[in-house]
Order: sequence, then C-alpha cells, then structure tokens
Amino acid sequence: MQSQILPSRAALVDRIALQFEYGQNLICLLGPSGLGKSYLLETFITDKYAEFNKAFVQLSGKMTDQQLLTELLEQSFSNPLIDHTQTLSENFYNLYRQQPCGDCLWVIDGGRHLSEDMVHQLEILAKKSPSTLYILIASQSVGQFTQAVEIHLEALNLSESKQLMRWFFDSLPVEEDPVFRTFLQEAHGNPALLLAWQPDQQTADIRPPVKSYKPLYLTLLLITTMLLIIGFLYKADMTQWWKAHYQQEESATIATALPAEKVTAAQQNSDETLSEPSSASVELDNNTVTVQQSEAPAVSHENNIAAIVDSLASAKPEEQQAKPSSEEIAAVLTDDALNPPPADNAVNTVTVEKAPTVSANAWYLAEPDEHFVIQLLAVTKKEITDKFITENSLEGQVNTYQTLRGGKVWWIVTYGSYATLNDAKNALSTLPNKVRKNQPFYKKISKIKQEIASQDQ
Repeated sequence: MQSQILPSRAALVDRIALQFEYGQNLICLLGPSGLGKSYLLETFITDKYAEFNKAFVQLSGKMTDQQLLTELLEQSFSNPLIDHTQTLSENFYNLYRQQPCGDCLWVIDGGRHLSEDMVHQLEILAKKSPSTLYILIASQSVGQFTQAVEIHLEALNLSESKQLMRWFFDSLPVEEDPVFRTFLQEAHGNPALLLAWQPDQQTADIRPPVKSYKPLYLTLLLITTMLLIIGFLYKADMTQWWKAHYQQEESATIATALPAEKVTAAQQNSDETLSEPSSASVELDNNTVTVQQSEAPAVSHENNIAAIVDSLASAKPEEQQAKPSSEEIAAVLTDDALNPPPADNAVNTVTVEKAPTVSANAWYLAEPDEHFVIQLLAVTKKEITDKFITENSLEGQVNTYQTLRGGKVWWIVTYGSYATLNDAKNALSTLPNKVRKNQPFYKKISKIKQEIASQDQ
C-alpha cells in the first residue's frame, strides 16, 4: 500500500472495487486536472486484486492505438505474438485460446486520448471477455463511454486540504493568517494547487488599490468617436448643399464665355440680313451637319450658337479636343451672319448624313454553315483592322465582317475557311508568331451568320 492516502480517497478506492464486484467491468473515473486521479489509480492497482494479472498504461497524445494494444497485451500475457492487423479484442481472444491468462485488471490513465475505435474495443472486451477482465479508466471527458459506470472525483474539503499540506510541508502558517486562509479558499480543494504552496514567497502585500482611469479613457474615446461621426455627416450634407446651390448658379452663367464686344458686332451684322434666312454648316469627319435659321432673329441666334458649339465640341472626340475658344465661336458667328445661304424652310432643322460603310459580310453568307474560320481580331474601329492587316502582310488572306454588339459596331478579321476543325488547327500553327500572340480562336460560319443577321435586325 502507498504511504499516505486521504480518507475520502481511500473510501473511493473501496467503492470502485465494490462496483467491480457487483458486475460492472468498465468504470470511468471523471474529474478535472489536478484532483489526484493518477494517484488514486496507483493506489487502486497496488492495494486491490493482488491475484490478478495487472496492466497499467499512462496514455499521452503521442501514443498510437497499436502502442496501447501492445502495452496491454504484453502486460497481460507472457511473450504474446501480436497481430497488428487485428483489433484489440481479436488479439485478446486468439492469445487467450493459446495461453489462458486468468483474471486481468487493466488501469488506463489519460483516457481522453483514447480514439473512438479503441473505446469501442474496450467496451467489447469488458462485456464479452472469456475471463474476468476489470477495466478502470481515468478521463476528463464526460460521456466518452456509453456502457461504463462513471464515478466523479470530488474536490477535497477544507480539513483534508490542510491535512494534505501538513503531509508535505513541515511548517505551515496559523489558520488565522489571511494569506494562508485566502490560499486555501482559492485552491478549491485541488491537490495540485495545494501542493504548489511556497512558504518563502507567501507574504501579505497590503497596498492601497490603484485608482483606475480606464472608465474615463473609454468615455473620452466614445465622445471623440461620436464627434467624428457627426462631423463626417455634417460635411457630407454641406457638400451636397454646396453642389446643389452653387453649381446651379454656375450653369446659369455659362453665357459669359463670349466677349461682349464680339457678340455685339456679330448681332449688328446679322441684323442687316434679317430679311434673308441664314444657315451655318460644319463638316465633322464623314458627317455633315446643316443648321438652318428661321426668320425670327432671337430663335435663329440661339440655334446657331448651340449648333456651332456642339459641332466644335464634338469634333474628333477620340483625340479629346479642347473646347472652342470664344474667338473661334465669334468668328463662326460673324461668317454665318455675313454669308447666309438661302433656305426654304422657316423652321430650324438638323440633317445628319453618314458616309456609307462597306463590309465583306456577303462572303461569309456564301460559305457553308459547317465550315470553320480562325478569328484573329475584333475591334470597334475599322482603321485598326486595316493597320493590323497591313502590318502583318495579310492582304488577300483574310476577310472582315461587321456586326453589332452592345449598341456598337464591331469589325472582326478572320483567316481562311476550313471544312473541319482539325484543318483549322493545322492552319493556325502556320500563322506568324506576331499574329498568334493575340490568341486567335476558331469560329463556325453558322455563328458568324447569326451575328450578321443580328446586325440587320
């Protein structure tokens, strides 16, 4: 028997032995770390069942199921031949038929490291063992076993806590010592904490509590955050008001873009020709915009200014041309007033004529639907397709068709016409590297016809 054991722990050892005698072959001792489960297991395996074959295994997180199986069987049988391809129960039955081992007691510490498969094997052996087999397991996990009797290890009471400390410490403070009394209360009967007592370092440190400014800091932080949020919201509201108020006034004063002297001179020149209608025309790339004035002088001047400004501002948008200066607008107004072309209509009209476009869609419509082509390029400007064909010397080898995507006209350049996809793949390998870097792909003629038809709708 071990040297010392507390009365409550000795009573628990007897209770476990009594449960085994009642026919409970699997018992799980539960309790948090530090309550002395390992010490109780050692006491039980030392004092009880001296005639049994005993096996004690201390589990850890690094121990595998095969190592646990080997430890249990080697401590129960004499030189067993273990087959690691079989389970614990199968090995036990086979070894028992070869060399009966008699009654056995297995004590396992650290049961929380058991795998589900090993838990199941232990339950099988406890229920169907060919001989008497008692299994005692210490664990911290409640409900780990479904067929085991669970016994909870309780903490020590105050008197047993003092008794345990007297066994391990020669001199202890008097019970009235505030430090010692507080230590006993805060240990909550945990033997591991009680044995961590250090007499040389346990002194009463009576100091006034330090005043904490944490609530004040939190209050200041909260107020600062609220002020920042209010400031951001106010700034956003003022920005919207500023834009709504001042941008409206700026848009109403755009008429000051022309110098007053030039506008007056242009109006005097136009007054001399009020009896004859006048018109102004501006050519923009391929489009011709004609603005005809009516006999009403106020309406004619407003229409001329709008048309001229729009035409000058929209000319060459790709180059992002700057807005026309006031001198240019005044010069156009003066020419318009001095050289008015004849007009039959008294109502202002705007006529836009677009240059006709030419495409090779007819070539694709004549090709068979099942043929394939290699698409080399797809852009929204025909100038780019012409430049691409010229730079890569593809004149006479490619075809171009026009389609409509997302409201924009697209120009697509294709290469060849092939009856099968393999032919198209072979042809793609012969193209120059400069062309293949754009990642050309294959497209059926039937798909191209659908794209051409969607443009005509």
